[in-house]
Amino acid sequence: MNKAIILSCAALSVLGEVSAELTQPNVSTKTMIEAPADVAAAPADAIKTESGLASKVIQKGTGTENPTAADTVKVHYTGWTTDGKMFDSSVSRGEPTTFPLGQVIKGWTEGVQLMVVGEKRRFWIPGELAYGEKPTRPGAPSGTLVFDVELLDIKQAPKAPVDVAQAPADAEKTESGLASKVLQVGTGSENPSEEDTVTVHYSGWTKGGDLFDSSVERGEPASFPLNRVIKGWTEGVQLMVEGEKRRFWIPAELAYGENPGGGAPGGQLCFDVELLTIKKAPEAPKTPEDVTSVPSNVEKTESGLASRVLVAGSGKNHPKATDEVEVHYSGWTTDGKLFDSSVSRGETISFPLNQVIPGWTEGVQLMVEGEKRRFWIPAELAYGVNPPPGAPAGMLVFDVELFKIK
Repeated sequence: MNKAIILSCAALSVLGEVSAELTQPNVSTKTMIEAPADVAAAPADAIKTESGLASKVIQKGTGTENPTAADTVKVHYTGWTTDGKMFDSSVSRGEPTTFPLGQVIKGWTEGVQLMVVGEKRRFWIPGELAYGEKPTRPGAPSGTLVFDVELLDIKQAPKAPVDVAQAPADAEKTESGLASKVLQVGTGSENPSEEDTVTVHYSGWTKGGDLFDSSVERGEPASFPLNRVIKGWTEGVQLMVEGEKRRFWIPAELAYGENPGGGAPGGQLCFDVELLTIKKAPEAPKTPEDVTSVPSNVEKTESGLASRVLVAGSGKNHPKATDEVEVHYSGWTTDGKLFDSSVSRGETISFPLNQVIPGWTEGVQLMVEGEKRRFWIPAELAYGVNPPPGAPAGMLVFDVELFKIK
């Protein structure tokens, strides 16, 4: 948290962040698995691909299908350097590992696609398909690596719809350019508002049909306040009811733009979204009558901070600037506009007291646990007269309830 009370975010990414490499090497000290006799180099009868990957089937599989790079696989594996040193093993840990096949080292992405369920295969992966000759990742092994991999299960990734590139003629369209089509009729009767928190299952594809994110693939639904995601989601999910499944074609200007940074997908995106639950937002707190100016019956400090106790606290100790506190709060500008509220979100917030605006750092130190206090914070103790984008300007009024001093 920087020198500001957290304001409502304009757009939280729907994207999940997943490492592009295999699990950090993690050797169990309990069980070291002996390196195979051919660990130093691939034998003459090994299968080789154009990329330089070599492999040999150790145990035939029972399955009939190969995974794709978009699928999630479950495997047991052990890895050695060519001098026979074991650097990682799920077998040693006694627990198989599961991961999207397109999000590990290149040698794994290519190699495991050659396998079927039940198969065990040995791979000789050259450095350029692993971590390199001089890895930048701390602790990663260098050069050619040897892995024994057993493919236990394949979970197929959601397939791109045939109409992923363009909305069909019978799709609903809004003035913003958002297009959608109901895939499954819902059982609910109410639509969420943008302040509500929703739980959904979803999969997202680029216009070219590449899957870039999927809660379905992860096996875990996502929950978020509807006003904290991309605009196309905020608008689109409000059209839905619980139990409904809908396909959206979201133009770039309602998603991440044409050329976004940080790994987000660019251009038009297609999402399949199933709305599981709606959690209604608490009623927004009413604007105080004395929000326009500082009343006469308040405490004032030398800095210009004014405050008044609304509810007496039950605690005895005051927090220090270095303490972490848990609070509920609502903030208004002097024209009565609510610009942020943990009460509206239905979720308290915790933060180190010396990492927020000066008016909060000073003011909350006046409080005890259980106390509720109203603050009139002058601009110089808040975000200033000309604040950064998205922050409110001038004097601000906050109602703050101190729950806990950590």
